Amino acid sequence: MTHWYEGPLASFDTETTGVDVEQDRIVTAALVTQGSVGAPLLRRDWAADPGVPIPAGATAVHGLTDAWVAGHGRPARVVLEELARALAETARLGLPLVVMNAPYDLTLLDRELRRHRGAGLGQYLTAAPLLVLDPRVLDKHLDRYRKGRRRLTDLCAHYGVVLEGAHDAAADASAALELVRAIGRRHAERLAELTPAELHLRQAVWHAAQARGLQRWFSESGSPEVVDTSWPLRRQLGQAA
Repeated sequence: MTHWYEGPLASFDTETTGVDVEQDRIVTAALVTQGSVGAPLLRRDWAADPGVPIPAGATAVHGLTDAWVAGHGRPARVVLEELARALAETARLGLPLVVMNAPYDLTLLDRELRRHRGAGLGQYLTAAPLLVLDPRVLDKHLDRYRKGRRRLTDLCAHYGVVLEGAHDAAADASAALELVRAIGRRHAERLAELTPAELHLRQAVWHAAQARGLQRWFSESGSPEVVDTSWPLRRQLGQAA
């Protein structure tokens, strides 16, 4: 019997102008697919002109500059339409979509679509919903009390996944895909019998619990930080909780 983590998967990642999902912009994106464990990776890459200068802090992370965008980037409006349609096709085919820290990448894509196309991500998903697998949520639920950070680089090191060229969209997407396979294998007794659709629903519950725990910690520390419990897409600003 082939379990979900051994079968076809897709993976999505972006590199951006910053970490504010409401204001920052997508610069590059990648969608990687793999038919089974060990099969060739098929990748699609996009480069967009974000329409705003790339801050030095963002360039220090991913190496993308205004000069590079001028030579490689296409109009954001065109790129975003292609991204949305590519993810919609992934959903239509029933491929589980790996997204590391999904509320960041998917929310940023949603806001970019609203900014440039006048329609949110959900309006492209009329044929089928996304079935998201978020290695950050999975790991935090399955190994709750392990100390240490849980960035992509940390999780890859913990699960023995090779990450070459970190902060390149395709490299990060490829590593996240293999990371989800590794998490599935290591925690097979708890995950193997679940379907991707069941896992999607459970991750929403797990993330909400994780977010509430983090919110309590912020509150007890006197921090004004507010943690959104929504997954895999954050609520729009002003939307009721």
